[in-house]
Amino acid sequence: MKEIGIGIIGLGTVGSGVWEIIRQKGKELLARSDVELQVLRVCDKDSTRKEALGISGSIFTDSWEKVVRDPRVSIVVELIGGMHPAKEIITSALQEGKYIVTANKALLAACGEELLGKGEIFFEASVMGGVPVVKTIKEGLVANRIEKILGVINGTANYILTSMEKGSDYKEALQEAQEKGFAEADPTLDVEGWDSAYKLSILAYLSFGVWIKPEDMLVEGISKLMPGDIEYARQLGYTVKLLAIGKKKGDLLELRVHPALLPLSHSLSGVKGEFNALFIKGDEVGEITLQGKGAGSRPTASAVVSDLVEAALFNLKGTTHAILPPSASLRLADAQNLPLRYYIRFTALDKPGVLSRIAGVLGEKGISIASVVQIERKEGEAVPIIMMTHEARERNLKEALSEIDKLSIIKKETLFIRVENF
Repeated sequence: MKEIGIGIIGLGTVGSGVWEIIRQKGKELLARSDVELQVLRVCDKDSTRKEALGISGSIFTDSWEKVVRDPRVSIVVELIGGMHPAKEIITSALQEGKYIVTANKALLAACGEELLGKGEIFFEASVMGGVPVVKTIKEGLVANRIEKILGVINGTANYILTSMEKGSDYKEALQEAQEKGFAEADPTLDVEGWDSAYKLSILAYLSFGVWIKPEDMLVEGISKLMPGDIEYARQLGYTVKLLAIGKKKGDLLELRVHPALLPLSHSLSGVKGEFNALFIKGDEVGEITLQGKGAGSRPTASAVVSDLVEAALFNLKGTTHAILPPSASLRLADAQNLPLRYYIRFTALDKPGVLSRIAGVLGEKGISIASVVQIERKEGEAVPIIMMTHEARERNLKEALSEIDKLSIIKKETLFIRVENF
């Protein structure tokens, strides 16, 4: 059998999974093509992983340069994550004419346009782990103009929100997620929406042909939500999800990540725990939803190995990816000017005239109230007041809430959640 030489850089959770899959199934993966994937170099700074994984000392190194410069290695698998030295590894390998397989969503979101112009990069594992989203959009939906993508694409945030549906507060739910291995010790990237924004940047390139950096999007997290918000939303016919949203309307492109009220009837509302899902609307296929485990050693390693097989076939055939033509006509919509409906939670004194004062300020800013819920009654004490609005501009809403929060009747900062209706 013809051997395709592979170099793996990084033996963490995903890298160790890739090593195990290739060791167990390397001869099967390309058997029809009479090709075997052969790991010829493995790099990690922690030498104890060599013994733990049964890796021969002859192929193990702590120098990524030795992997990249080995002439027998045709495909370099970068699994260390982060910006540096990952960018240097990928750049150097591309200069050597090698194919790259990576799961590095942060690097692609920041430098994808630059790096993809230098050579062949395969990145299925960068979005939703083992769920084949990248290939589905690139290949399965090639006949479509994508109109909309809507994703629950961070398992940590979704696990926390699912726990909050059962009554846990945010801190309790986060601690539980950390104890079960679904959340990092520092969960900021996950719970504040940045991990989802990295993935949305990649999805926007695949779906709409543009690279938009996360810092240019509207990005908000879930840390200010309370169990009451989840329950009030349910009573109103909604669930709360951290959504990654991409919509193309004419020459405007909406890209945003934030908690959102989603109708209970929508396919994404039933995605629970650590699971991920992506809803896609194409002009030919209509609506489809992809769902599965978005993280973890084996699911993500599965996506990496899928890319390895594709890269090996590209190597054999001497073919290259077709790069999407840039959509020069698309421009990013101003998120502050979008017409959306809103869920608003005020914490106000329970006394006569409170609702009229709040409604008066909202009315001055052109914001119309659709419904009001005041579940608790404690005269003279602070209680939650829930309002649902008709469509309004976010800029006007924020101006109104800034004024309302200065009123003596308001006892906590007001929270609002955007509503995604279909």
